[in-house]
Parts: sequence; structure tokens; C-alpha cells
Amino acid sequence: MAKGKKVTVIGTGNFGSTVAFILAMNGVCHNVVLRGRNYDIAKGKALDMSQAANAARQHTIVKAAKGPEDMADSDIVVITAGAPRTPGMHRDDLLLKNAEIVKRYSEEIKEYAPNAIVVVVSNPLDVMTYVALKITGFPRERVLGMAGILDAARMAHFIYEKLEVGAGQIRATVMGGHGDTMVPLKKFTTVAGIPISDLLTAEEIDDIVEKTKNGGAEIVQLLGSGSAYYAPAKSTAIMVESMLKDTNQVHSCAVMLKDEFDHSDIVSGVPVMIGGNGAEKIMKNFKLDDCQKERFRKSVKSVQEMVDKLYELKFFDN
Repeated sequence: MAKGKKVTVIGTGNFGSTVAFILAMNGVCHNVVLRGRNYDIAKGKALDMSQAANAARQHTIVKAAKGPEDMADSDIVVITAGAPRTPGMHRDDLLLKNAEIVKRYSEEIKEYAPNAIVVVVSNPLDVMTYVALKITGFPRERVLGMAGILDAARMAHFIYEKLEVGAGQIRATVMGGHGDTMVPLKKFTTVAGIPISDLLTAEEIDDIVEKTKNGGAEIVQLLGSGSAYYAPAKSTAIMVESMLKDTNQVHSCAVMLKDEFDHSDIVSGVPVMIGGNGAEKIMKNFKLDDCQKERFRKSVKSVQEMVDKLYELKFFDN
């Protein structure tokens, strides 16, 4: 365990609570702080998790934040707060509502945890990461969005469903926006080191990609209320652990681009080496084929359109 490390999780719904619980069970940090709108609920969940940590013989202490000052000295702050999707709702429908929420918490982070790395998971993910970056004013290395790990996990699941072999040995890689506009990197997607193009037909791969794009919407539809949180929470915890342990693992994350893949001043998902300083390095020494370039361009454009909408509404002027 990284002694002395502190992680604040903003949002005490299913998603945020599950992130905090995973971190407590893994013993990856010394303190986890839950920040939510209702202090009693946050305190109740924090007590429950701390007791679970003792059952697991871990040293992590989970506490509830009475106010933003309790996130002081956080190494990492995870923003999960936001309105969830409901059946039939697109991620873009949450734009302004969640932008206001992320803006408020980003202002708190800037004041009370100015040295923290920020991990954003509120939807629409890429735009909310942009909002957090602009409001905090932090360098891009310290503001990342969690999306690619989740999309890759969903893709790996659907590959397993198709093959019925290789569970735990499937490595999928994606780029671009979260969900509908993701760009699968087929040549970097393997089963026990074997490219999926050697195991599946082009039609089967296309079917897997479509299922992955709609993976979150399918869960929303089945639940009827709320959205997925187990897989997203685990994916977020993987990012946090990579930073706390300084592992320099490579995962696809949403970051601000600066001429990478021919795009700048916009957030999108790309392969990133994650370590103690956040985004240690953006992996860009590989080429996209023409189809992937066009898909990535469309993905970036969809994010840019939402960012432009916020500027039109003078969101960043307030």
C-alpha cells in the first residue's frame, strides 16, 4: 500500500461508492474521502466501507467530507457526480446539467486540492474532462477522463461472447470518444497475443464493435433506472491504482490533445502511459489507417460541437 496517499471521490451514488469501495478493498491508499450532497449518506457509506476494510485486513480509512476543505492534500480527486442517463437518453442530453456540476466541483478542487490529479467520469465524458481542465487550469497531464478502459473491457467481453474462449487473456484497445464514437484499434486487439483478425471474420468484428458502442445504453435499458457502475468503477480504480503505484501502464484515456493525431485543443481518448504524475506520456508513435483516421476525426468533431455549444452559451465566462 502507498502509505499516506489520499483519494477523494466526489459523488456518493452507485458509481462513486463502488469506486471508493474497490479502492478500500485493494488497500491502495491510506485515506478515501467521500464527498456528496448528503453528508449523512456519505458518512453511512464511509463507515460501512471502513468496517469492510477491517474485515479485509486492509488499512484504508474511508471518511465523509463535511465540506470541500476535506479534500485538501488529496493526491487524486475522482469526479463521478452528475445526472445519470435514463432509457432513451443520449449522453449529449446531459451536457449543460452535468457541465454545471463538474464546473462547481472543479472550482473546489482548484481551491482546496491544487496539486491533485483529476479523473473525470461524468458524462458526456470527453466534454466534462474539457470542462474540468479549463476550470481548474491544471496542466493536461493532471486532468484525465476515464473511458477507454471501460470501452476496451466491454469490447473484450463481446469478443469472449463470440469466441467462448480466452477469458482474461483478451486485450482490446480503442481510441476516440466514449461510446458511440469510439474507434477500435483492431491490430492492437488480441486474444492470448493472437490478433482478433486471425480469429474472427470482418463481419463478426463489426458486430462486436457495434455492441461495444451500445454497451452502456443496453445496460441503461435493462436497468430501467440509472446506468452501469460496476465495470466503470473498476475501470476508474485501475486508473487510480496506476497513478498511486506509479506503474506507467498504458491505457486509453481522455486527455487534451496538442497536435497528437492531427488534433489540438480538444479532448479525446488516446493511449496514455499512466503513472505518478498522471498522463506521463501520450503514445503516438503508430499510424492509423485511413478508415481509423476518418472515424477519429468524426469522434473529435462530435466533442468539438458540444464544446462549441458551451462557448455559445457563455458557459466559461461565468
